Amino acid sequence: MPANREALKARNEAAARRPKFVRQESWRYKRIKPAWRKPKGVDNHQRKQKSRGRPGLVKIGYGGPKEGRHLHPSGYTDNLVHNVKGLDGLDPARDGVRIGHSVGTRKRKEIVGEAIGRKFRVFNARVKAPGS
Repeated sequence: MPANREALKARNEAAARRPKFVRQESWRYKRIKPAWRKPKGVDNHQRKQKSRGRPGLVKIGYGGPKEGRHLHPSGYTDNLVHNVKGLDGLDPARDGVRIGHSVGTRKRKEIVGEAIGRKFRVFNARVKAPGS
């Protein structure tokens, strides 16, 4: 497990305390999906938090810990790389690598080979390392 284990644990604990935010009246109509949308109506009861039993609103206080943000679920930081030079300055113990979607197969093989050689975690390799 990477060095960000404590940050990942703190992020998961904060997520467990956070309520499930659902779109207003998504429980009432099948055509309304539960994905969050901010209620903006003038007289909207959920926006005003007027009646008890209404779901909560997304607010800044529900955010996770600062050190746990922008981490891949594996605990590594997510770094976008477009060439082999992009691996310079990254620490294999903390940083993971995601190869840009516009990178072709030839350069992708070079990046994956170098990353594996330096013991990096590659999230979207999609090619076999050279020699394997």
